[in-house]
Amino acid sequence: MSVMLPDAEWRYRHGVESLLHALGAEKGKLRYVGGAVRDSLLGLDVSDIDLATSHRPEAVLKLLSDAGIKAVPTGMAHGTITAVVDSRPYEITTLRSDANTDGRRATVAYSEDWEADSCRRDFTINALYADPVSGEIFDYHDGLADLKSRQVRFIGDAGARIIEDHLRILRFFRFFARFGSATPDADGYAACVAHANSLMALSRERIADELLKLLALPDPVPALRLMIDGGILRSVLPEIDSEGTARLAHLLEREAAAGLPASAILRLCALLPRDAAQGDAVAARLKLSNKARKRIALALSPPPPSRTTHELAFRVGVQGAQDIVLLDPAVDPAKAAAIGAWKAPDFPVGGAALIALGMPPGPDMARALTAIREQWIAEDFPGPDRTHEIAVQITSKFQRDCQ
Repeated sequence: MSVMLPDAEWRYRHGVESLLHALGAEKGKLRYVGGAVRDSLLGLDVSDIDLATSHRPEAVLKLLSDAGIKAVPTGMAHGTITAVVDSRPYEITTLRSDANTDGRRATVAYSEDWEADSCRRDFTINALYADPVSGEIFDYHDGLADLKSRQVRFIGDAGARIIEDHLRILRFFRFFARFGSATPDADGYAACVAHANSLMALSRERIADELLKLLALPDPVPALRLMIDGGILRSVLPEIDSEGTARLAHLLEREAAAGLPASAILRLCALLPRDAAQGDAVAARLKLSNKARKRIALALSPPPPSRTTHELAFRVGVQGAQDIVLLDPAVDPAKAAAIGAWKAPDFPVGGAALIALGMPPGPDMARALTAIREQWIAEDFPGPDRTHEIAVQITSKFQRDCQ
C-alpha cells in the first residue's frame, strides 16, 4: 500500500493550484521534494516548499511567464528557479545529477530520471518526493523507514556524499539534532570524522549559517558533544570544546527557567570562553554582522558594576542585560525575564534645568549632570519630584564648591 502525503494546509494555499497546473503536475512533470514532504509526514509546520521538475530551467521560466507567475532565476547554473506566488517563494529545480564537484560547488547535468535525481541528495529523509495531485510518496532510499526510526543516514556512500559537498558534515549534525535518535548512524558519523578537515575549504559564512541553525534547535547539545568528541570543529572553530558544551547545556536550562526563546547568538556565546576579544575574533572569522559581533563582545565582557538588574539594563541595554544574566550561573534566571518587561526611562534632566537652578554652562555643568544621573540611577530611577530634589542638592553643592 502506497504511503500518501498528509492533507496539510500548505498544499492548499492561494495560488498553489495555478503553479502546479502551469508546470504540468497533472502530467507527472512536477513533484514536491525534501523538507515539505518530510515535515508533513512528521506533522510539523512547513515553511519552505521545494519542487522538482523534469522541465529544463528555460522551460520553467517560460511556463511560469506564460501563466503570469513571477519567476526569479535564483540558481540557473544549478537548475533552480524561484516562483513567487501570493508573496511566497517556491523553489523549483530541474532533475539533475552532479557531473563534477569540488566539495563546494557542482557542475550539473539535467535528466528526466527521478531516482537519479534522488541519488545526488544528502540524506534519505530529504529525498522523499510526493505527487502534488495524488499525494503518492516516492521513496528510493528507504527514507520512510529512517524517518520512522529517527535515523539520519547519507544516501549511498557517506564519504562520497561529503566529498561532493563538505557542508554536509555540518548538516549531518544539524539534522541529527532535529530528527535523530540517541545514537547517530555509525557510517555517517565515521565519515564526518574522517573528513572533518575538509571544512576548512568552506566559506566561513556557510559554516556560520549551519552552526547558527544548529544552535537554534531545541536541544543542540548532544549533537555538539558528538562533534567535539569527533574533532569536527577543531580545524575551523578550535575555541569550542567540551567545557563550552557544558556551559551551553546550563544556558538551555536557564532559558527554559526564564521562559525566554532560544537565541543562537547567545548560545554561541555560551560555547566560547568568557573573553570578549576571543569572542569578537570568532565572530569576525564567521563573518557575522556588526550587530551580532557587538552583542557577542558585550555578553563575553566583564559586566559593568550594577546594584540592580534595572541599572544593568540601563547601562548596557535590555538585550545585553538579559544575555549577561543568562550566562551568569550565580544570578536567578527569572531576572532575565523581568528585565524584558522593564522599559528603561529617559534621563529627565538636561542643561536647561540646571541653568534654571542658577548654574552657568561649562565643565561644572557637565560634571553636575553626570553626578545627578548617577544618583538617579542609584535610587532606581525615581519620579520627577525626587529627581528635581536630587538636581537641586547636587547643583547647590557644585555652586558652593565654586565659591
